[in-house]
Amino acid sequence: MKKIMLVTAVAALLSAPAAFAAQGVQWGYTGKESPENWATLSPEFAACAGKNQSPINLTEFIEAELAPLSFEYKPGGFEVINNGHTIQVNYEAGSVFKVDGKDFVLKQFHFHAPSENLINGQSFPFEAHLVHVNDAGEIAVVTVMYKEGEANKTLASFWPQMPVMAGGSEKLSNTVNALDLMPENQDYFRFNGSLTTPPCTEGVRWFVFKEPVSIAKEQVEAFSKIMGGDNNRPVQPVNARPVLQ
Repeated sequence: MKKIMLVTAVAALLSAPAAFAAQGVQWGYTGKESPENWATLSPEFAACAGKNQSPINLTEFIEAELAPLSFEYKPGGFEVINNGHTIQVNYEAGSVFKVDGKDFVLKQFHFHAPSENLINGQSFPFEAHLVHVNDAGEIAVVTVMYKEGEANKTLASFWPQMPVMAGGSEKLSNTVNALDLMPENQDYFRFNGSLTTPPCTEGVRWFVFKEPVSIAKEQVEAFSKIMGGDNNRPVQPVNARPVLQ
């Protein structure tokens, strides 16, 4: 059963541009399809009511000997899509995140505004999720927070190509290197959680950089205008989960 759930989760993450999931069940961020109702929209979304959900407010940290993160990336962001819930950049195969003795392949990265995770109660205007999957179907998400400031050059390289309509896609004029999204200081927090969108599958490894990077207010506004408003799931109960640093 767990393997089937992982396959479903990975399919949802990598599916073609669409505003639907779980065999046509629509979900969103407002009204009857909003996050507080996700678990009741479909049996496939039952995990959205689980005990180890993401995002969370990262606080009450536990000191741990966390190994430096190891990224073996190459330029591979080749396509930007609007799937109705976010702007997503699909990545060519071959870029690997090594953790826990396993190789997780970067599949795509996407964005939320405002941030989904909080750090000591602080919300950020923007957040990027770099989504990786290993051969066993396990998922690891590396998270970059953004603070308002100078325009972000990496985002600027493809921001004009963001599809305005849900279901739209554009081949990128210039291949993006996901390493360029990351902060110089790669100290991070770690916790176990879930996907932040249906089917909300649990067992996801989360790695959140402590240092935010810069983004211009106008860049956030351009994203939010296309999305038609906020696209962040509210924080979920931490319960007994440790947040390591």
